[in-house]
Amino acid sequence: MLITVVASALLPLRQTVIVGLFNLAAAMAIYGIFLREIGQASQISVIMALAVALGMSVVVCRVRIARERRFERLMIARERLALLSEASSRVGSTLNVARTAEELTEVAVHRFADHAAVDLFDRVLQGEEPAPGPHMGEITLRRTARQSGPVALAGTARPGETVTYRQGSVPALSLRTGEPMRAEIADAACWPADASDAGMNAPHSALAVPLRARGVALGAALFTRSPSREPFDADDLLLAQEIGAQAAVCVDNARRYTHERTTSLALQQSLLPQMAPKQPAVEAATRYIPANSQAGVGGDWYDVIPLPGARVALVVGDVVGHGVHASATMGRLRSAVRTLADIDLPPDELLTHLDDLVTQCRMVSDRTQEASRDVGADFGEVGATCLYMIYDPVSRRCTGARAGHPPPAVVRPGGDVDYFDIPAGPPLGVGGLPFETADLDLAEGSLLVLYTDGLIESLRYDLDEGLERLRKTLSEPMPSLEDTCDRVLNSMVAGRARDDVALVIARTQELDSKHVTTWDLSEDLAEVARARELASLQLASWNLQELAFTTELVVSELVTNAIRYGGRPVQLRLLRQDTLICEVSDGSNTAPHLRRARMFDEGGRGLFIVAQLAEHWGTRQRPEGKTIWAELRL
Repeated sequence: MLITVVASALLPLRQTVIVGLFNLAAAMAIYGIFLREIGQASQISVIMALAVALGMSVVVCRVRIARERRFERLMIARERLALLSEASSRVGSTLNVARTAEELTEVAVHRFADHAAVDLFDRVLQGEEPAPGPHMGEITLRRTARQSGPVALAGTARPGETVTYRQGSVPALSLRTGEPMRAEIADAACWPADASDAGMNAPHSALAVPLRARGVALGAALFTRSPSREPFDADDLLLAQEIGAQAAVCVDNARRYTHERTTSLALQQSLLPQMAPKQPAVEAATRYIPANSQAGVGGDWYDVIPLPGARVALVVGDVVGHGVHASATMGRLRSAVRTLADIDLPPDELLTHLDDLVTQCRMVSDRTQEASRDVGADFGEVGATCLYMIYDPVSRRCTGARAGHPPPAVVRPGGDVDYFDIPAGPPLGVGGLPFETADLDLAEGSLLVLYTDGLIESLRYDLDEGLERLRKTLSEPMPSLEDTCDRVLNSMVAGRARDDVALVIARTQELDSKHVTTWDLSEDLAEVARARELASLQLASWNLQELAFTTELVVSELVTNAIRYGGRPVQLRLLRQDTLICEVSDGSNTAPHLRRARMFDEGGRGLFIVAQLAEHWGTRQRPEGKTIWAELRL
């Protein structure tokens, strides 16, 4: 009896019955042949007890097996729920398409499959919208991720290589129908060539799960098991379908982020200057590094703008937010800065006009967002910071104003590093608050370092520590501006930028008496002839006699207008660099304008003549009057 009971507790049902019947037969033989002296009633009692024990053992065995199967199913269900939970938490931790595919294969291998691979369309990897399908014939995808258990699957494609699904194969049918499929790999035609030709490690059971999001196929996930494991069943197919659905959403989110980031970066790169323009005031080097964060490309920008009188404007700015909206706002602000710089406004006035523009854009954005709220549009917040500086190589004076932007660094020729103490105005878009300017005289060869806050902000240190780190980095001499830019970025950012970084480093230059000549003139019209003579003599000393006639005519017209319609003091200045610039200053704030004189008018043709002879001409306001300039090509 104990033998049968022990068998029922340890063995399967069939083996339990065999043991019980063998035990019963042995008892009948023993009591019927060897132990005949026992009474017949006792023999029958023993045989009946063994038969009853056999029956009870069968019942106990079936109950035990049922409980074991139930427990096994519960464990399998628990394991599948744990796998599904792990897939939900691990897959999609980044907005990188390739990394998302790798996370899917890492979750699936060992606990669910022996080998896993994710194949995606090239358009998905590039961030583009995939073809809507249906996908017919042979289908070519890109192996994006691959993971194997202890025994690698020989002959399979590596990440980055192309994989072709044969027409009629299980993965091709799965992509075409949009339904997951289970297959026993017995025929090479049912599976991609790289898996079916794997030799001794060829899998015997496989699942093909299409990765679909918003009704469009992004690619497929392939799971296989080696002969050492049980083949996939229907429950495994449902589990793989659920994991694939979650992974598809994560892949599509990463694809859409890649598309927006690529678009924003292309837009921003097209709006930013490709290189600093060559001009006499400064030698400049620039850098722009997009953020590595998942927030997307920001709205940082920089510019180097040549101004009349051989001067230059240096600009850096940072738009609030990230993405296409921030890049578009950056483009509008950069265009506005260039337009305002073209009329030669002082830095504080330029920022005031720019602040009005941002305020208007914010109001329009608020109204547009309110009107579009029903469709879920989000235009983001409109705001920005900006630093605008003007450097004059003749006076070696730098004038700057800033709107909520970090102060620029100044590196003296001896290596001393200071920060230009420009009054910190409010960010653009606040409105109603004034901006102030500050002046600084610079020696020739000084460095002006303009940057956005992404350069000095970090999770590891605060803003003051970032400014001090930048000071120490700039204090180390470098052979060129390009090397200085690279050193600053490697020291301050080192590939871990949380925000966009824009950097401008400019070395100041000086126009000395060999390139600039200035004369003070009286209010007598007889000074016009003297001004022509002075200009002619100066051109002769510069070996520019071929420009004498044109220059004398331009000087004559500008000086005549300044004496007649302007006021004291009247000043004539010639600047020779890549071009010849004639400047006439007077004490009047009234700006001249070009007009067409009638046939019998005695005047009104002076500026028209200047405009025809000069390459460019214009006027700019000064605190004590105005300056009219004309640029002649050498």
